[in-house]
Amino acid sequence: MCIGIPMRVVTGDECVARCERHGTISSVSMMLVGAQPPGTYLLTHLGSAIRVLDGDEAQASNDALAGLAEAVEGRSFEALFADLIAREPELPAHLREGERIVPASGNQNSSNSKRASRLV
Repeated sequence: MCIGIPMRVVTGDECVARCERHGTISSVSMMLVGAQPPGTYLLTHLGSAIRVLDGDEAQASNDALAGLAEAVEGRSFEALFADLIAREPELPAHLREGERIVPASGNQNSSNSKRASRLV
């Protein structure tokens, strides 16, 4: 399993940024997302920014990571997953009744049609 870590840009350019998480500053490659202004939240993985986050997404990710740490330590973690506890679970679209996945192209044997599909 891969885990993306939210970080906040302190300084940087289009190639590398100095980013902060819990008081620790790290160098992060910006090659996938381009230069971002200070204060921007990024989802990072293995030293690379992989996506720009808004503040709410960054907070939800931080809460989830803190919740996992609390659960591992045997402490209460439910409050850190309030966005999940307060709603009914939903099936992904491809598992909902009456919806099905069909190939994107008419050629069933194409390797691209096996990977590229659309919901109808």
